[in-house]
Amino acid sequence: MTAEEEPLLDLARALERLNYHFVSVTPETRRRVLASRGGAEAQSLDLRDVFGWNLPFEAELLPAGLLDTMLRAQILDTTAGMMRSSVGFSTCMGRLFVRSAAPTTAKDAVFFGPDTYRFCAFLKQMGAAHGHLVDIGCGSGAGGLVLAQNVTTVTLTDINERALAYARINALLAGCVVNLVKSDVLESVHSPIDTIVANPPYLQDTLGRQYRHGGGNHGEALGLRIVEQAVESLRPNGVLLLYTGAPIIAGRDSFWEQAKPLLARRQARTHYSEIDPDIFGEELELPANQGVERFAAVGLCAWMPGTSWP
Repeated sequence: MTAEEEPLLDLARALERLNYHFVSVTPETRRRVLASRGGAEAQSLDLRDVFGWNLPFEAELLPAGLLDTMLRAQILDTTAGMMRSSVGFSTCMGRLFVRSAAPTTAKDAVFFGPDTYRFCAFLKQMGAAHGHLVDIGCGSGAGGLVLAQNVTTVTLTDINERALAYARINALLAGCVVNLVKSDVLESVHSPIDTIVANPPYLQDTLGRQYRHGGGNHGEALGLRIVEQAVESLRPNGVLLLYTGAPIIAGRDSFWEQAKPLLARRQARTHYSEIDPDIFGEELELPANQGVERFAAVGLCAWMPGTSWP
């Protein structure tokens, strides 16, 4: 770990001892909740405000030692004349995860929100992970870490160095030994792979934020590239577990129509379903999404052929 990461891990462990708990919401929900409290400049009343809602705070609010730990971790933001944390902490499936502070406007921000919870629930429900697992575009590392006990090896990959740094801390918090690889999809992963999990960005983002911008006509390009490389890279009996957003145009699922021929190349057995039929409705207002009637959260499980089917 770097000199800044060790105190950040100390801070996370201190929050665990204090029974800190926070469920991350969508940016729109956050905006509405804070508006009801007087806006994003409302003063923090507790640790959930400081590290969950990421509101300004007074030093006296923190338990003894926490402010010093924040200073050592270099996460105390005083640029606006008020103290704020430049990171946030969220809980999922009983575990604590460090992520970027809200609002996540930086290009290399590490997001944690409802998609993360749906992704992790999808992975747990499918229960097909085995062997060497690779989490593509891992972000906070939540996907790979919730399945760590089901597999022999976990590799967390991302093109975002901040994401890999946070994923390393989250792995240590979870007591998991993982490999961390900076990689664009699978280009830097050279070991045989049995399981691939991914929750890729699937929107068009004018700010080019890595956790949101999926490319293509309506944000589906990166998800399709993951499908294509997974088909080429998975071992016999390997499995792809992909959670993403699908643009629905005139009642037709654009992502699935493009993914099916890619999976057919390997004669993969598939299970595909809508997890949530209507997410991020505000994205329909963007000119790039003209003609899209909704975005659906979808889950794809694809098994590669081998000596036996699951």
